[in-house]
Amino acid sequence: MVIKKNILAGKSKINLFFLTFLVYFFLISNSISQNKLEGSFTDLKILDKISSKNTLIKLKNGKLIKFKDLSIRSFKCKNSEFDDNPEITAYIQVKDLTSKNNDEVFIFNGWIFSSSPSITPFDHPVYDIWLVDCY
Repeated sequence: MVIKKNILAGKSKINLFFLTFLVYFFLISNSISQNKLEGSFTDLKILDKISSKNTLIKLKNGKLIKFKDLSIRSFKCKNSEFDDNPEITAYIQVKDLTSKNNDEVFIFNGWIFSSSPSITPFDHPVYDIWLVDCY
């Protein structure tokens, strides 16, 4: 009988260790997957409507970049959780540097979507902006 109790006590310790390991593994994998969804860099494609030239711009989130007559800043970008229908979203602000009367007004300030750029359209007479990637 004494041997039987020791074997059961040993099995419960192993089961407790295994359960602790599974919980720890689940928490670590969940935090890693959350970090993969939000990126540090945003890729935008800018079309110059006059010359019909496309330019790919890589933005570090939070940094301001000047492209010809535009001042562009990306604050946040996210990838979707679902692989079957990928969606990339980014929050950007765009200011036209040629407009002297409205120095504090953005021509675009909001979220843009890679799959549906017409949801929140970027309206500028010379340039179009599309969201390409978030990493």
